Amino acid sequence: MKPCLIVVDFQNDFIDGSLGFEKASQLKSLIAEKIGNYRSAGGDIIFTFDTHDEDYLSTQEGRNLPVMHCIKGTEGHCLSSEIEALRLPHDICFEKCTFGSDKLFDYLRKNPYSSIELCGLVSNICVLSNAVICKTAQPETPVSVDVRCTASFDESLNKAALSVMEGIQIKLTGTEDKAYET
Repeated sequence: MKPCLIVVDFQNDFIDGSLGFEKASQLKSLIAEKIGNYRSAGGDIIFTFDTHDEDYLSTQEGRNLPVMHCIKGTEGHCLSSEIEALRLPHDICFEKCTFGSDKLFDYLRKNPYSSIELCGLVSNICVLSNAVICKTAQPETPVSVDVRCTASFDESLNKAALSVMEGIQIKLTGTEDKAYET
């Protein structure tokens, strides 16, 4: 079995678009390096894409977060150009209309990995949701999140999400001092 890296929603709208925040743009080089390391190790790379249509504001999520973002066909829906340049035709991509990806779950149930690591955006929403999906789909596979490669627009929510992930046996890497704790 081989390792898997899941790059969650590292899309323009979360970096410098309608829901962008400063910390997000600081993750580009670390995520790019991580992709390179997984490629060198023969691992799989999976990308998720937050994907909405023009009717987004009429959805439950849109009513609770009334900011148009990641509309399919727009620049905001695209991966950061630095990360897009690293995406290969055989990489697995899942579009999702909500926080977690049911297609990712189905895929993971059929394709075991030696380990699964997640990175990307936003830690307390889609990274957390998809980490839970990974643990559910492959309960005996080590799942991890590198705290240097994820972030939130709200640092207290980032810390809380990391703490919750650790509580459900998702290993947090990239920190020695548990600086994510509140």
